[in-house]
Amino acid sequence: MNKASTTNAIGRARGPRGFGGPVEKARDRKGTLKRIWQYMEKQKVAMILSVIFVIISTLLNLLVPYMIGVIIDQYIIPKNMNGTLRFLLLLAIVYIVASIFTWLQTFLMVRVSLKTIRILRQDLFNKFQTLSLRFFDKRTHGDLMSRVTNDIESLNNALSQSVIQIISSALMVSGVTIAMFLMNWMLAIISLLVIPLIVFTTKKIIKYSSSNFIKRQRDLGELNGFIEEAISGNEVITIFGQEEKTFTKFSIVNERLRYSAMAADTVSGFLGPINNFINNLGLVLIIGVGALMTVQEMATVGIIAAFVTYSRQFFRPINQLSSLLNTLQSAIAGAERVFEIMDETPDLTDKEDAIEVDSFKGDVTFSNVNFAYEDGKPILKNISFQAKAGEKIALVGPTGSGKTTIINLLMRFYNIDSGDIKIDGRTIQDYQISKLREKIAIVLQDTFLFSGTIMENIRYGRLEATDEEVIAAAKMASAHRFIKHLPARYETLITSGGSSLSQGQRQLLAIARAILADSDILILDEATSSIDTRTEIEIQQGLNRLSEGRTSFVIAHRLKTIENADRILVINQGELIESGTHEELLKQKGFYYELYESQFNI
Repeated sequence: MNKASTTNAIGRARGPRGFGGPVEKARDRKGTLKRIWQYMEKQKVAMILSVIFVIISTLLNLLVPYMIGVIIDQYIIPKNMNGTLRFLLLLAIVYIVASIFTWLQTFLMVRVSLKTIRILRQDLFNKFQTLSLRFFDKRTHGDLMSRVTNDIESLNNALSQSVIQIISSALMVSGVTIAMFLMNWMLAIISLLVIPLIVFTTKKIIKYSSSNFIKRQRDLGELNGFIEEAISGNEVITIFGQEEKTFTKFSIVNERLRYSAMAADTVSGFLGPINNFINNLGLVLIIGVGALMTVQEMATVGIIAAFVTYSRQFFRPINQLSSLLNTLQSAIAGAERVFEIMDETPDLTDKEDAIEVDSFKGDVTFSNVNFAYEDGKPILKNISFQAKAGEKIALVGPTGSGKTTIINLLMRFYNIDSGDIKIDGRTIQDYQISKLREKIAIVLQDTFLFSGTIMENIRYGRLEATDEEVIAAAKMASAHRFIKHLPARYETLITSGGSSLSQGQRQLLAIARAILADSDILILDEATSSIDTRTEIEIQQGLNRLSEGRTSFVIAHRLKTIENADRILVINQGELIESGTHEELLKQKGFYYELYESQFNI
């Protein structure tokens, strides 16, 4: 199958997209964290080593305040300079070793994070490949891209920075608490008096800010969707002079994101200053009570100095955790949006005993097929016809009558609502989807080309094709005529979408790609609509050669191009109203006759 053309089928079949994204639903935060852990636990060795390094660096950092107290009481106050210098050297060594282990734990955690994100991003991208066009019809491209980029990047930042920090902070708080009680239990109790106040304020602020972070991620996806559409449709915006209106809509969406981001960051931003105030209050209590205890000889100056340092070590990780809450909440909100896609159930799947077909003879039968993109809005109504192997079947009718939908159902881009579609006597559900599409080549009116060379884009029809086969296909499609005049010929680079080529040249390449695919069934949807008359004659000759021995379906508005079709199906408002050869339909003087007369008697 010509995969690039699938993109065009999406565009032709999809319903209204608009500029907005899907509504965000509240989900299970604990469940999200559990699923993140399932990805991380695949790297247990690196995480265990990182935790070991965290423990070592934490123990070394816990040793520092005790050493400072010893220096003051045993060396500085007695004015023992030699001992002071030796102890200071030892203290410097402890600092250096602690820094080394801190770097090692960070290095390992970054590796764990990047590998986790790589696997998650790969799973998300693979999930996209399993979802049908119906899924993409309901979502903007920008919002989906935001989930692959912004949301996963938010999670990456949290994993690389926050996870190890949480472990380090928990160990530090636990270690400082034990050390303070071992040194002086009364001062330790005084130091911990402010903890309930910190816990209370933190829980309150998290409760109010978490919903704002979810909304911020949703609004960011909506903004990306708007930008993607505005850039893609820039030419249309300019043609119709809608720059000012587009700017106004962008300002509204942008302001909505600013408001939700402000709400999230402002509320969560209270946490740091409030906790700093509480921390300083605790420090004042320690110094005040410690001074009284020193006067009464219940504590030494060194112990008070050690407690001041310990209190800073105690409250610093709490403050860091407070600042990390923004990152964590943004990451959880992003992860929820990612897992929302991962939880989508594909509506197009292979049966357990699906057939891996090697080739089709080409008999195609539609029996009472009904289909609607949206409930209550039928697109096809009781469509029935048969195409025998090797026949050329033309589909004609007004725009929106359902012609392209018939092709989309034959390709099984969607499941039918009722009826049956058979190829070679078997319902298409009996075949593996990938193999079914490999046996059908399709060329659509709107051609998509990938960034790369001309050669690579044609070869997309059959990746194992040789250069000679690619060139032969290009010649049959009359594409060789313009390719040979390009600066690098078949190695000429083109941009994504093929914007550096004319619409006619892009169609020629798409036809060459379909010719190279050498499939059993051929579909042409207005394949020559953007090509001049002289080139169209040459292409028609090539397509006639390509169609020999193959069942082909041709959608055309220019009825002159399908006069030699074995049968013409006239579709109007989703119904098959006439069927026959060109001459038979003209004799009936029905809907087809009126279409034909309107084109040639204007």
